Amino acid sequence: MKLVERVKNILMQPKSEWAVIENEQTDTKMLYTRYIAILAIIPVAATFLSLFGGRIGMGLVLGAIVIQYVLSLVMVYAVAYIAEILAPNFDGNRDSSGALRLTAYAMTASWVAGVLAIVPFLGWLLSFLGSLYSIYLFFLGAPVLMKVPESKAVPYSILVMVAAIVLGIIIGFIATAIMGFGVAGTMMRPKDF
Repeated sequence: MKLVERVKNILMQPKSEWAVIENEQTDTKMLYTRYIAILAIIPVAATFLSLFGGRIGMGLVLGAIVIQYVLSLVMVYAVAYIAEILAPNFDGNRDSSGALRLTAYAMTASWVAGVLAIVPFLGWLLSFLGSLYSIYLFFLGAPVLMKVPESKAVPYSILVMVAAIVLGIIIGFIATAIMGFGVAGTMMRPKDF
């Protein structure tokens, strides 16, 4: 698998690319090191560049992007696990490898669109559109990799995405607590212990 070719194909011709992905043997380590870890850094780098030179101190910015990056890697695995355990409820297969590949390759659009986060407001809107396309990619890949019948792919995809959003909110709460921001951060400051 060549990174640029895979990104281009999953974004431009997803239906045929899911069939290619279905026949690949990819282990977790290879998928993380050769795909997920590389693409997941795009929105993180864009966030860093958008905050660089602003009113926030460099140490805080660096800390925030490291936490954002690590949590985004955890999020991929967590969403894949959710996709795996929910698949049998929609007559699909419980397949950890298929779920991780489905999640990782579906998130491609979101990661690539994350580069637009450099542009204030408009960039975040366009990044959101990339996330919507990722949901569509997930929907297309679910019948192929998880063997969810096409008639159940929409509710399966919606349920996985809702669970992912809830998980994202929880992870966001944890991240803000770690960084000392917001209500979570004020509740967990060391001076209170």
